[in-house]
Amino acid sequence: MSIANPSALAGLKVVELGQLLAGPFCGQLLGDMGADVIKVEPPGKGDPMRIWGQGAEKVQWEVIARNKRSVTANMRVPEGQAIVRDLARHADVLIENFKPGTLEKWGLSPEELHRDNPRLIIARMSGYGQSGPYSDRAGFGGIGEAMGGWRYIVGEPDRPPARMGISIGDTLCATYGTMGVLAALQHRERTGEGQVIDTALYEAVLQVMEGLVPEYDRNGFIRERSGSILPGIAPSNVYSCKDGPFMIGANNDAIFRRLAEAMGQPELADDPRYATHLARGQNQTELDELINCWTADLTIDEVDAMMIAHSIPAGRVYTAADMMDDPHFKAREAIVEVETRHRGKLKMQGTFPKFSRTPSTIRRPAPATPGQDNAEVYGELFGWDFDKLADLAGQGVI
Repeated sequence: MSIANPSALAGLKVVELGQLLAGPFCGQLLGDMGADVIKVEPPGKGDPMRIWGQGAEKVQWEVIARNKRSVTANMRVPEGQAIVRDLARHADVLIENFKPGTLEKWGLSPEELHRDNPRLIIARMSGYGQSGPYSDRAGFGGIGEAMGGWRYIVGEPDRPPARMGISIGDTLCATYGTMGVLAALQHRERTGEGQVIDTALYEAVLQVMEGLVPEYDRNGFIRERSGSILPGIAPSNVYSCKDGPFMIGANNDAIFRRLAEAMGQPELADDPRYATHLARGQNQTELDELINCWTADLTIDEVDAMMIAHSIPAGRVYTAADMMDDPHFKAREAIVEVETRHRGKLKMQGTFPKFSRTPSTIRRPAPATPGQDNAEVYGELFGWDFDKLADLAGQGVI
């Protein structure tokens, strides 16, 4: 079910340890870019992601485990630890997202792994990082979002902090981990040296918090929850049409003038309350109400057509259902259909970013069962035959 690999990281061998989101999403990104990702799962149930997701059929695994081969190894016993150590000897990159100290407890510390393979790049993801007074605390993505400042500013001003709706802390940490791996590969190309990449959930969130820290440091200003608006930037909001919500971003002076013309109220662009960026920010609530009164009498299609005609940044607020048949999604293969191993055809997000010469691909669907590729991988790397595999399986090692 695999195809030829034209992608940028073809030939790169990655061993993915850990489970759930941060480590596996880093593995997904590297796999999409062409790496051969060997996913190590505990014997039996495997990664809990296999049963995660919304709806009756749990299919999130099909995305995060694509382009991976699954092997099993019980890392809680010396024999399983020895298998992982041998896998690391053959690898370019090792990904892990255990609680700090876990690899060390299993005899798989970076120092030990680098003794066998000094070129190995080790990407470590955790709640608080590998150092500091909080490093030994348990940490999930939501905790990192809270500590990194994200949760405090998400939601309505009169309500408690809200969740974004996806595990953004985990995926940000994984994305920064992937960036670190790519930079470390460039360093290794020059020097031959591997290294350790230490990414923390809370720091990954902190990195995207824009001016939150310097605004407080210089001005004593603490950002608060503001709902759907960007305070002082207007108009930029979701407005109600007859048949649903619609996003308009017309906060630039020239664009606002075009919006006023589209609304049939060109005089708004010269009204002292709305004529400048600063004035619109000061009168944001009043302006949003005025625009909402206009959109309320129109359908989404009608507003959309006017925004396109007047070259105003705007768009529908998509659900997954809206994405499926959208011509732009189709043209860019933002959503693709994959033949899974045991669920038939399944639509999912395509690979990203787009490469002009080395396109990323979905070369193989997610492994259907833990250890599905034991014979292939262990035979390929270690020369193990069926009897050896059966013996280790019988001992609970794989």
